[in-house]
Formats: sequence, C-alpha cells, structure tokens
Amino acid sequence: MFGTLYVVAAPSGAGKSTLVGRLLECEPSIALSISCTTRSPRAGEVDGREYHFVAVDDFLQRISREEFLEWAEVHGNFYGTSQKWIADQLAAGRDVLLEIDWQGAQQVRKLFPEMVSVFILPPSMTELERRLVGRGTDSHDVIERRLAAAQAEMRHVGEFDYVIINDQLDQALEDLRAVVRASRLGFKAQRSRHGTLFAKLI
Repeated sequence: MFGTLYVVAAPSGAGKSTLVGRLLECEPSIALSISCTTRSPRAGEVDGREYHFVAVDDFLQRISREEFLEWAEVHGNFYGTSQKWIADQLAAGRDVLLEIDWQGAQQVRKLFPEMVSVFILPPSMTELERRLVGRGTDSHDVIERRLAAAQAEMRHVGEFDYVIINDQLDQALEDLRAVVRASRLGFKAQRSRHGTLFAKLI
C-alpha cells in the first residue's frame, strides 16, 4: 500500500501555511514534510517544526549528495525536501503533504507523476498586498519584490491539478478537504488501500 503525495503551492501571502495548518488539524493522518531552509527563523518559529534551519554550506553539501527530492532558491534563500523521508513515508502507506513553490512542484512531478497538486490563489493583488503588509515582518522594498514574484508565480497555476481561491478561509479549507477526499476515492488509491477487497470482487 502506498500513500498519496499532496503538493500545495502558492505565492507568498496567499494563506498557504494557514490553510495547510487547518487541514492537518482536520486530517491528522496526513504527514507534513518539514523542509530544510537557509533563511533565518522568524519570530515564533522553531527548528524542526516550521523548518529545519541549516547553514548554506550544509545545504550545498546535501545538494551534492543528491539528498533532496526538490530544492530551489527563493528570495535569496535555499529550500529543499528530503527525498528519503518522503519515499519512506509513502512506502509505509502514509499520505504526505509538501508546501513548496511551483519550481519545486515541477521537480517533484518528474519523480512522482501521480502526485496531487493544488495551487492557492489570493482573491486579488490588493488583498495579497494587504496580507503581506499585515505580517509586519518585511520592509516596503521586500513586499514590492514579493508582489512582483507573486505575479510571476501565479502564471504557473495551469500546471496544477486543482486551484483554490483563498478569499474566505473556511470555504478554502472545505475546498482543500474536498480535494483530499476526492483523491482518496480514485481507483488507484482505493485499490491500494483495499487490495484484498478488490481481489475478491474483481
């Protein structure tokens, strides 16, 4: 039995982390992959919970050893996902969720073409800017760069299986849960989870 790999991507400020956090509260059987990053922790972040915070030299060595399923440089920082951890979880039949950007999704798709991909969109650029400003963590220049990057990222929305517009959080959460429910009812997923039953009936 193999688990399902979910990939959720979004531009900065679209509410991806909040949505994923709420989903995992409702679906505790899904394991969240904790990425490695070279960026500094933000206020309240804990090593091993939000990210594994590593030095640039350490990250580059892991790239050379091909330890990452995917990795990318975003806003001057590196982010990467452990290939072995993902493979072990899926082989054990556990569903896994990755919070990554569109570049990472492209890399993951090459190795896991059956992944279920979701892109989160903001309801407008105005609302996206309001959310970024509301964080209170970035300077005006950084926010401007993030908004420009967001527009470039959103052009890749057509590469994803599902698109959720995060206008009202509760509705967006229900939409994301619907994606999970639908994916679990697909033929391959059902056959994997209920192999004995399928063998008897078909």
